[in-house]
Amino acid sequence: MLRVTPFHPRTSELCQARNWRRWAGYLAAESYELTFDREYWAIRTAAALIDVSPLYKYRIQGPDAERLMDRIVTRDVRACAVGQVMYTPWCDDSGKVMDDGTLARLSEDSFRLTSADPNLNWLVQNALGMKVEVQDVSDTTAALALQGPSSRTILQSVCDADLNALRFFRQTAAPLAGVQVFISRTGYTGDLGYEIWVDSDLALPVWDSLVGAGEAYGLQPAGLLALDMARIEAGLLLIAVDYVSAREALIESRTSSPFELGLGWTVDLGKDFFVGRSALVRERERGAAWQLRGLEVQWDGLERLYAQVGLPPQLPAHAWRSSVPVYANGSEVGYATSGCWSPLLKRYIALAHLRNDRAAPGSEVQIEVTVEHQRRQAPASVVTTPFFNPARKRA
Repeated sequence: MLRVTPFHPRTSELCQARNWRRWAGYLAAESYELTFDREYWAIRTAAALIDVSPLYKYRIQGPDAERLMDRIVTRDVRACAVGQVMYTPWCDDSGKVMDDGTLARLSEDSFRLTSADPNLNWLVQNALGMKVEVQDVSDTTAALALQGPSSRTILQSVCDADLNALRFFRQTAAPLAGVQVFISRTGYTGDLGYEIWVDSDLALPVWDSLVGAGEAYGLQPAGLLALDMARIEAGLLLIAVDYVSAREALIESRTSSPFELGLGWTVDLGKDFFVGRSALVRERERGAAWQLRGLEVQWDGLERLYAQVGLPPQLPAHAWRSSVPVYANGSEVGYATSGCWSPLLKRYIALAHLRNDRAAPGSEVQIEVTVEHQRRQAPASVVTTPFFNPARKRA
């Protein structure tokens, strides 16, 4: 049976489209209006409020909490200060990514880990023999993402924390609407934004306060369709779409290492040990076979393909999630996993896995498109991600 998030009494009233999706066993709005245009533009030009409560959330605390986290994730957790948040993947023994998420240090011996898939068993298995407690707080912790250029102004008006002093990927505790919350300067849109973590039974006053304060700034509730488009522009990965969890992959070729996903910067091989380290040391020595890159489809070439059948280019209204072949010189050299027409950038973009010898930025490839029921190849350029990276995100 599908569950509802702590914010459902508000989101259900606002969801005119009745456009719901299953997310980790919860109902989540795909869009609140019949089209998601205003929700997307709110993320990029004003502010959007997104219910991200279905994320899996774990509290890890005790004398060995740091030791457990350092054993599991690829980042150096010893360097994570109290109040800091780290984005990190974690791997199996073969160095293949199982999941990714954020790790927040709440105190010297307490952390919050978020993930897309359930990871409680993995955490408990690795904690064997350690003095640490692992709690699944997914149901008891609600989460909101407040994202967009006006997010700081709106949030500052309803909480006492000095948000100008809150750096990128840092967090602070603060009262908001009479409720104690954690505020982290994080998000999944690639824009200026914050995530607010609150006890589930105290969630509604936080929503009401933010909506009230945001009315003058064009705040919109936003669903998953707008979020999906924004995260592609930001070059951010989605599990089960842009990569397959090593836990779920049926064959080895479906798995990916952090180096193959463009996440080599998250791998600290200077640590004495973490799960997958030996395999990743060997991979770094021989080089990754694949690279995750961005593709920009060349508009003139796409237009010519459609002109041949007397049509203007037909582009999907929202982001697509499917495996699309990529070619070079007549041979398949990779596959795209998600893409969209970016309304802000005015470009047709995609995320793609490319063979290492074809992944150099500036390389010319072709991506498969279907034109009037016929498979065609549109020219595209290999680019680095993110496609969209505004200075305000880190400012």
